[in-house]
Amino acid sequence: MTDTSKLTLECLAIGSLPHTNLEDAMKIVKADFNKIPFWPQLSKVSKNEDMIFQFLENMPSFFIDKKSGQSYLETESDKFFQDMEQFFCDYEEIISDINCNITDKYAVTCSSAFPEFIKIVKNTKPVFAKGQIVGPFTLATTLVDKTGKCAFYDETLKEIIIKTLTLKALWQIKEIKSASPDTIPIIFIDEPSISQLGTSAYITISADEVMAMIKEISDLIRENGAMSAIHCCGKCDWNVPINAGVDIINFDAYTYSQNLSLFYKDLEGYLKQGRKIAWGVIPTLRPDILEKTDLNEMISVFDNAVKYLTKKGIDEKIIIDNSLITPSCGAGSLSIKLAEKAMDLTKKLSETLKERYLV
Repeated sequence: MTDTSKLTLECLAIGSLPHTNLEDAMKIVKADFNKIPFWPQLSKVSKNEDMIFQFLENMPSFFIDKKSGQSYLETESDKFFQDMEQFFCDYEEIISDINCNITDKYAVTCSSAFPEFIKIVKNTKPVFAKGQIVGPFTLATTLVDKTGKCAFYDETLKEIIIKTLTLKALWQIKEIKSASPDTIPIIFIDEPSISQLGTSAYITISADEVMAMIKEISDLIRENGAMSAIHCCGKCDWNVPINAGVDIINFDAYTYSQNLSLFYKDLEGYLKQGRKIAWGVIPTLRPDILEKTDLNEMISVFDNAVKYLTKKGIDEKIIIDNSLITPSCGAGSLSIKLAEKAMDLTKKLSETLKERYLV
């Protein structure tokens, strides 16, 4: 079993940065997240680094109209049936051995930062390193076929999406392990859309359906020597990721800590298993607040967030031992100045809390 004690109160970043220069972005990774480096999504460097588009390469059924530039899913063409047959053969071979050559076919090539990230992993040999994929529910409710029908409602497309994202995660694990065999990958599943479960938009979709999608990917991540995490920056049913068996839950703790505490009964068991809460304390979704805030205020936000759980009877030590610190969400929509402030604050809060609790 993975020893995760070195994760206690460590800082992690979430996805995107607003930088237009790769070197500047990677300086942030090296300066603030040297313990758990990550590869930032830099959509201002290339639109192909969008969190959705980045994971679609070599997914059967995904096509781009050469004239209009519009993307769509196609399940009727001869090419789709040929691609699908090969895809399922590839999938079975890769999950049997992620080190096989075919894994590279499902590389995330739409990332300027990933090669530099791997260099950092190779040179510094960190205990942990963070990768990410878009979540299967978010992707399946974003993509549509030619008629505008949501991919989630097509069982074949849904299965293809789950398996494509699994392969994208396994490729990252392979690359991290190749660079540093003892480094433990942490693969985040970015699922903003699960906050919409139960609303009128998705009234016919059950939490169990979504849980099963996430669990299928999470299980294969964990079976291949990595940790799985889920990120959702909205209010949601946290029993979904808890029951999916992910190792880390990450959420907007600046705004939704009270909402998380509603699930205290299941969270207590979750934490006693050694699983983690990554508190998204730094308010990257609130630039007006981020601009004015300081370290002392962020300490207060964290303390109050923890109190919501201790007031429900969960032991503070169990919470702290299984806590990490992150921004509330990615920083790609912020100014570079504010994004860098958020990253620096994340590190400073982590260091301050470690001095308080771990020394």
